Amino acid sequence: MFRKSVFTLSAALPLVLLRLAGAADPLPPAAEWLPPEPIVSIEVSDPNRLLDRLLDPHTTAAIQETAAYQHYRKTPQMMEFLNGIRLFEASLGVSWETALRKLVGGGAMVAVWPNGDAVAIIDGEDADLLGRLHEMALAIAQGEAEKAGQPGRVASADYRGVTGWTFNGEEAHAILGTRFVLANRAEALRAVIDLKAEGSANLASTAHYRAAAEAAGSSPVMGYVDLATLRHLTALHNALEGTSEPLASLLFSGILESIRTSNWLALTADLHESLLYVAAVTDGEPVEEAAAFALPKSPGEGAMPNLDVPGRIAALSLYRDLHGFYAAKDDLFPERTSGLIFFENMMGIFFSGRDFTEEVLAELKPQVRLVVAEQVYDPAVGTPRVQVPAFALVFGMHRPESFMPVAEGAVQTALGLVNFTRGQQGLAGLIIDRLEHGDTRFTVAYFSTVDAKDPDDLDTQFNFRPALARVGEFLVLSSTEGLARDLIDVLTAEAAEAVEPLPGVHSLMEADATALASIARANFDQLVLNNMVEQGTSREESEAGITGLITILEHLGRARLEMGSQDGQTRLMLDIEPNLP
Repeated sequence: MFRKSVFTLSAALPLVLLRLAGAADPLPPAAEWLPPEPIVSIEVSDPNRLLDRLLDPHTTAAIQETAAYQHYRKTPQMMEFLNGIRLFEASLGVSWETALRKLVGGGAMVAVWPNGDAVAIIDGEDADLLGRLHEMALAIAQGEAEKAGQPGRVASADYRGVTGWTFNGEEAHAILGTRFVLANRAEALRAVIDLKAEGSANLASTAHYRAAAEAAGSSPVMGYVDLATLRHLTALHNALEGTSEPLASLLFSGILESIRTSNWLALTADLHESLLYVAAVTDGEPVEEAAAFALPKSPGEGAMPNLDVPGRIAALSLYRDLHGFYAAKDDLFPERTSGLIFFENMMGIFFSGRDFTEEVLAELKPQVRLVVAEQVYDPAVGTPRVQVPAFALVFGMHRPESFMPVAEGAVQTALGLVNFTRGQQGLAGLIIDRLEHGDTRFTVAYFSTVDAKDPDDLDTQFNFRPALARVGEFLVLSSTEGLARDLIDVLTAEAAEAVEPLPGVHSLMEADATALASIARANFDQLVLNNMVEQGTSREESEAGITGLITILEHLGRARLEMGSQDGQTRLMLDIEPNLP
């Protein structure tokens, strides 16, 4: 919808193209030609900073070597596209890379307003090249219109000294020296030309836009969102009203509350060598009453750094006061009361009748960490036919000496319940054992392989060897013994280095798509089979699709997302490091 809104122009009067009007006066910033109060705008102030990386020969070579590119380059659509590029280069006498830099090198900006108007402004560096490109596009448009028997859909008109064109009777565009202006309606283009002529109130003069631009700094890409206006849209308003899902509230509290109180949102993006940086800033702070459990209580508090274990796929670190969160459940989720009562009764069984809020969750510190990692299977045990990543939760404890036996008892009860249920079904249960790793003794449960027929084709259940360990003040609940051992090592080293929380950060997530691709390769045959059954495709088609997915994952690389508050503003920072040469 956004693309259509920007590039389709339904209008009576087509306006566009101002011939170079005698002047070398520098054009003002694009924001000064745009009406105030758009819902959203995106501005690229330094395209060459991005093009240098995107057009780097190593980058293009890496893209061309991918299986997906090799497949699509032979399709009729791609062949037609490549022929169009060759015609373009021959007609203009420059390579498409050079033309791109000259046509957009001065910057670009796109904005959309609540009434549906949309305008794109692109600043080039070569007025002659822009004019020749327009003449070429005009000739093609006229030819297509005549073939369709609609020659009148390509037309021009004048407005306040500007000559404009439409190529389809809908869009309207104009050229002013090196600046190209495109609008989805003639009225929207006229508004731009009016601002050019009169210099009246514009986007650049609004307080919210100026504040967002200041927060964005010198980033080459800036997105601006008018949250005060956007919140009135029904869908977003309902989404921000809160959620009845406890897990969603636990994960996203602090962010949603901030958006509810913000006037604007600034998005920035930048490329530095192989890293893509994306950040978001709002002028609203989380509301204490609604999100107190997700907010660090003092300037030095925050989420702990993520745990880095071998084969890590993803990690999540949160600052969440679980006791405060659950104590406020009746206010946060009044419609979930009956379900939560059942949950508390179950927890009462596991924790020997202790009050789940005051005697269990109150014992846990607000730092909660999750880690997901690729498994390395013990040859003495075997390998499951479907390989599932290992995962673990790590909690800090206020009183580890007294609470650890409570946690141990709860796990023993849960394992006993699993064994009882499996026994009723005539299935083998879990064997519980105590093992050592370094100076740490921990509990592990596992299924026996005595009755396994093929150690290289074990059932899915053999992905799990649940483990419970205490490392200093930390409680480790792991799906596998191997990951528990790795976490014991990492947490021991962390204690020795006196690792501190990240001040002001309440959420930190990291993911490695390369490791996820490794899991996909290990499960390749099963993924192909599932795809054949679900999509009704042939084995060859399914194998090609899964191979393409794995290739994409391998090139996505690593990502890091950090959320918190700084200088009275809510900030989100995303770093992406793709696997490119």
